[in-house]
Amino acid sequence: MTLPTAAIPTETRTAPAKAAAASPEGRTPASTTPGAFGGASETSADFETFLKMLTTQMRNQDPLNPIESSDFAVQLATFSGVEQQVLTNQLLSGLAEQSGAPRGLADYAGWIGMEARSASPVAFDGEPAELVLSPDPAADRGLLLVRDEAGRVVQEIPLAPGTERVVWEGAASPTGALPDGVYEISARWLSGGEVLGETPAQSYASVAEVRVDPAGQVELLLESGFTVAASSVTAVRTGQAG
Repeated sequence: MTLPTAAIPTETRTAPAKAAAASPEGRTPASTTPGAFGGASETSADFETFLKMLTTQMRNQDPLNPIESSDFAVQLATFSGVEQQVLTNQLLSGLAEQSGAPRGLADYAGWIGMEARSASPVAFDGEPAELVLSPDPAADRGLLLVRDEAGRVVQEIPLAPGTERVVWEGAASPTGALPDGVYEISARWLSGGEVLGETPAQSYASVAEVRVDPAGQVELLLESGFTVAASSVTAVRTGQAG
């Protein structure tokens, strides 16, 4: 008996399906195997392609010569492996996003021993301190205000308009210097008799340690004993010789 021509597909199996069935040890063809180091999106695309290939093969198989059960089992196992690879890559991507702080530690480790600039208090030990200011462009004069640990203003130094850097020597008067200690230094900018604003002075301090705070943010421990957020540092330079 001769079957109608339309009843027999022109190909008993699609070319990709043959490659899948013939590949040794149940491996999928190279075009559908997700790369070991590929991202989740790439693996997901391969997963969808594999699913379409498998369903197309089942739909177009020759009814007189159906796919062998062993071949079908191999392809199902491969299908499951691809699915697991997708889930694994998604999990690894999530872990990588959550581990941003530890990676940050490695990024900032090179700062140890260098001098970081931030708006932290100045630990005065008799040595001059280089200060960086943020002048108000509308100001016609300024004042450098030095406060002790009790918050009292112990020194006022006039500033010219537009002053961006100043070396503070800790001298409270021509005949004496302030005692060693911690001082908060800021610049007050004025126009006529009006106060335009007051901004903290930035100073340099050597970085002794890089660590992660309880909130997961990277912070720097300075040799002065203060800690500052790494994100608040505005400049880093090689440590100056003593």
